[in-house]
Amino acid sequence: MNTITDTNFNFPGQKDLYKGKVREVYTLDNDLLLMVATDRLSAFDVVMPKGIPYKGQILNQIATKMMKDTEDIVPNWLVATPDPNVAIGKRCDPYKVEMVIRGYMSGHAAREYKAGRRMLCGVPMPDGMKENDAFPNPIITPATKAEMGDHDEDISREDILKRGIVSEADYLVLEDYTRKLFKRGSEIATSRGLILVDTKYEFGKTSDGEIVLIDEIHTPDSSRYFYADGYAERQAKGEAQKQLSKEFVRQWLISHDFQGLEGQTVPEMSDEYITTVSDRYIELYENITGEAFAKADVSNIEARIEGNVLSYLGV
Repeated sequence: MNTITDTNFNFPGQKDLYKGKVREVYTLDNDLLLMVATDRLSAFDVVMPKGIPYKGQILNQIATKMMKDTEDIVPNWLVATPDPNVAIGKRCDPYKVEMVIRGYMSGHAAREYKAGRRMLCGVPMPDGMKENDAFPNPIITPATKAEMGDHDEDISREDILKRGIVSEADYLVLEDYTRKLFKRGSEIATSRGLILVDTKYEFGKTSDGEIVLIDEIHTPDSSRYFYADGYAERQAKGEAQKQLSKEFVRQWLISHDFQGLEGQTVPEMSDEYITTVSDRYIELYENITGEAFAKADVSNIEARIEGNVLSYLGV
């Protein structure tokens, strides 16, 4: 099945190209950015060798829908989506932190907790919690934004301010926006029979000084979801929660002795397993959005993207 794992377009007015772990960002004239969501899969900050069919389309379309569903409370960068894998928006200077917010003690927080640590990014975690318990109140645990090939690192609010990564005035806005987005995302998840467990948001500043939400929002790559039905029963019995996120990929990698640590080799993913990952992403899309997923034409993804973008740009 065709996937798109690398792009090298040359659009009219193109000035620059930045390649992240999953998205590729083209800087255009008129203060515009064009973001291509590829089918690359990143786990433990490592990009897997093979692409996942339809993954880029899924992430782009979830993010687009969620930005429209939150634009009344937090401004965002998005202007248009001329192709299933493409978003075009206002050029921003990104803040070099990811605003991670956790409503439940899961994933990275749970691994830290099991290791005996009760402080995460300068935020205390109460004693006596079980994995996947809800925190008394959601906690913000920021991470530095790493380049491709590097690992994001936990960082406290105090260190962000001390190192001048973000000014105090701007950081207060980022915290406020993060809490508002998580509250709205949780409400949307509840309406779909889901629990928004944790997520991350990225922000930037436009040329006119406005702080806006950028990148993705409430996707399975940036968020963890549980099914609400049966959550309490599974928690009471100490059973694993049924979840909608790419945590299933992380667990598969862990079971094959890979956590992105030095000296470890990425295990081979068979075509059959990749198909199951693609199917899970489609399931995620349909559960998160409440809509049926319509597969885009993947016979020649690059040509499709280029044609749609050129049409949008009026070329």
